Amino acid sequence: QVQLVESGGGLVQAGGSLRLSCAASGTIFSINAMGWYRQVPGKQRELVATRTSGGSTNYADSVKGRFTISRDNAKNTVYLQMNSLKPEDTAVYYCNAAIRSSVGGGGLKDYWGKGTQVTVSS
Repeated sequence: QVQLVESGGGLVQAGGSLRLSCAASGTIFSINAMGWYRQVPGKQRELVATRTSGGSTNYADSVKGRFTISRDNAKNTVYLQMNSLKPEDTAVYYCNAAIRSSVGGGGLKDYWGKGTQVTVSS
């Protein structure tokens, strides 16, 4: 009913930049928040950045000053601009959204994309 599709991942050299995109589609009444998480094999998924519909943002300490999250509400799309990339940024990046499908339906539900690989070479 709701689908999140990420794009923009790839291979980049250390110090380079990359921009990720995530578009939400399906039965959507409102999106209260969207964000990005990342995960490497053998470790827990961790928060990278989130942004609420009101514009509040939250960043992991490791990416502050380097990454910027933004939203295009009309397109139900969230972006992650990644600058000054480091090898330790290498991970699968997952899009996340808290979505309300209808006024009379249930509460907010979390949805996840299938992930996009980001690899930063030394």
